[in-house]
Amino acid sequence: MEKEKEIVKWLDGELSTPEIEDLKQSKDFKSIEKIAHYASHLATPKVDAQQALAALKNRKLTKKSPKVRNLNFSAFYKIAAVFLIALTSAYFLFYNTNQSFETGIAQTTTFQLPDNSEVILNASSKVVFNEKNWNKKRDLTLEGEAYFQVQKGKTFSVTTTDGVVQVLGTHFDVKQRNNFYEVSCYEGLVSVTYNGKTVKLPPGKTFRVINKQIENVEDFDAQHPSWLQKESSFTRVPLHQVIAELERQYDIKIETKEIDTSKLFTGSFTHTDQKIALEAVTIPLQLSYSIKGENVIFYKYAAQ
Repeated sequence: MEKEKEIVKWLDGELSTPEIEDLKQSKDFKSIEKIAHYASHLATPKVDAQQALAALKNRKLTKKSPKVRNLNFSAFYKIAAVFLIALTSAYFLFYNTNQSFETGIAQTTTFQLPDNSEVILNASSKVVFNEKNWNKKRDLTLEGEAYFQVQKGKTFSVTTTDGVVQVLGTHFDVKQRNNFYEVSCYEGLVSVTYNGKTVKLPPGKTFRVINKQIENVEDFDAQHPSWLQKESSFTRVPLHQVIAELERQYDIKIETKEIDTSKLFTGSFTHTDQKIALEAVTIPLQLSYSIKGENVIFYKYAAQ
């Protein structure tokens, strides 16, 4: 403590010569000298009171106005859009429980519904249903063609753009294509509603609409639709519908030259051999065909 007092006195110039000599003998004196050297260069800043007062007044007069930031509405809309997308995604993830099955050209698929009813989809077809509410409402939508083996229970509905089919438990086929609607019952009883009118179909009966006209169809005794065995069968169906089915089953494009495609066709074609299938359709109608890549041309048969 005494040493510290001596150092302070020395820095203030209050030590006597003998006391200074005694302090120089200290081992820390070199460090003390450095402190004294740097301290001598430190000066207390001088303040001009008049100048400081004038600067203060001037600062008050030139006080900057607070900045007003303009809202960037472009950025705002972007943020809102991102939020909306996130909200929509959350809805479909957590609340939208629609399930769908779809087939492409030349494909078929089989799947079971929540009540173990079985659905077999033909080529280029799609089924959509609500999985969460299925036990309360057995209702699905169909685009294309499907064969249904329905378990007994509450009313089972198949909705298409052309009509509604309702059953309690049965086996039936529904085909909804461009300007063609057909329902065939293979077991049980099927209720078909079309244009506000309801028709009951027992086994072996078919309800058919072509170009919005109800057609009379002969009874059948088959146990299931032929396409389940990879064969498409037709009874008095316009040729353009047969051609469309050929295109779906073989992924080909068929053109016609000077042919009446409204002509009715009765017969069948296989799904496993394109050449045999084309002949099965053209020969009975006295037509010929040529193949260019994936394109097929139907034309009138030229007698030799």
